[in-house]
Amino acid sequence: MKRILAFTLAAVMALSLAACGSKDKPAASQPAASPAASAPAAEKVTLNVIAAQYGTQTADWWAGFEKDFEAANDNIDLVVDVVSWNDIYTVVNTRIANGEAPDILNIDVFADYQADGLLLPAQDYVSEETYAKMYPSFLDQSVVDGTVWAVPDLASARALYYNADILAEAGVEVPTTFEELTAACQKIIDHFGGEVYPWGIDMTTDEGQAAFAYYTWNNGGGFVDDDGNWTLNSAENVAAIEYAIDLVKSGYTNTDPATQTRYDLQDLFGAGKLAMVIGPNSIPTYIADKGMSVNYGVASIPCSTGTSVSAGVMDRFMCFDNDYTDAELAAVTTFFDFFYDDARYSDWVLMEGFLPATSTGAELVAAADESMAAWIDIVGSCKFYPTAKAEWADVKQGVINVEQNALLGGNVQELLDTLQADIAG
Repeated sequence: MKRILAFTLAAVMALSLAACGSKDKPAASQPAASPAASAPAAEKVTLNVIAAQYGTQTADWWAGFEKDFEAANDNIDLVVDVVSWNDIYTVVNTRIANGEAPDILNIDVFADYQADGLLLPAQDYVSEETYAKMYPSFLDQSVVDGTVWAVPDLASARALYYNADILAEAGVEVPTTFEELTAACQKIIDHFGGEVYPWGIDMTTDEGQAAFAYYTWNNGGGFVDDDGNWTLNSAENVAAIEYAIDLVKSGYTNTDPATQTRYDLQDLFGAGKLAMVIGPNSIPTYIADKGMSVNYGVASIPCSTGTSVSAGVMDRFMCFDNDYTDAELAAVTTFFDFFYDDARYSDWVLMEGFLPATSTGAELVAAADESMAAWIDIVGSCKFYPTAKAEWADVKQGVINVEQNALLGGNVQELLDTLQADIAG
């Protein structure tokens, strides 16, 4: 069996997250009576967890969690493997192919595993008390055929970060539209020459799907229409990606968006070499941990529609259907109760610099870090990737391929037409 991870925020999110999703809990979001989580098992069982590595402290945190969990549950042997985001998909898929699926998995996607019949419904392994802590709008992102198949781990929202000193010296106002963004980039180039990159773009395999979301959502497009149909080659999407590619070709961005990840961009921003970048709420923590200091501001992402859209990103925990005994399933439930303990969960979220996915932990996070309150409006405008659709993994890689080929001179319209045909055809 395998492992997991999660988090929470409160006053900051109670209001805003309702705006990201339905305020009403679907019938599927109501857990049935869960197995007795605290009842000691008659036999010692092993739980295998695969957890994603979010930062430099992730592995140490999980090592401490493992030690504390086993001390509190001497009938459970917890084995947690922390795997980097670059490798986790290959590691998980290889283990599944070898008949060694983890018990618990912490990752972003779930739909492929659910479509293959590999997962248990969340209500089968999460206690009612723990389930009730989770924001309904986050649970809604893991619903297929009326059933919740995964629970939210932690979340982040994306916004525009800008170096206030650079913008002031160049005489630039914070851009709110695509047109203003282009003008701001030119002013920064005119003032600083090559000393400062005006704008940051990550079109790597790490965050290329996020770039697609930023530009298309803020140009009236996106991955799907209101009915959930794929619209990857819409006119809005084509124009948005062409605009982003033009920013690169005009010399307004970092030198190689196809290889420079958001962490490279955050390093540039922290060093005062990048004027503006779209990124998660964890950037200030990242910069501080690196020993850097920037006079920065946070604003909505520039758009062409008059209404800015933030990208909400949520990672998940899921449980594989490994033919558990009652004792083993009870151990899974115990794991989740232990992880989502309010104090433990809030410590986890604050350490990683993310937003919480539970209402109770949110109160502790907001009390510990007042800066979280600045994200209320931003999170309230968020959209989520359509990760509940089985094709999402292919779409995610597909839009990244489109961007990288467009950077090499490919025609955006033709590339998106091909992707649309491959996915929806």
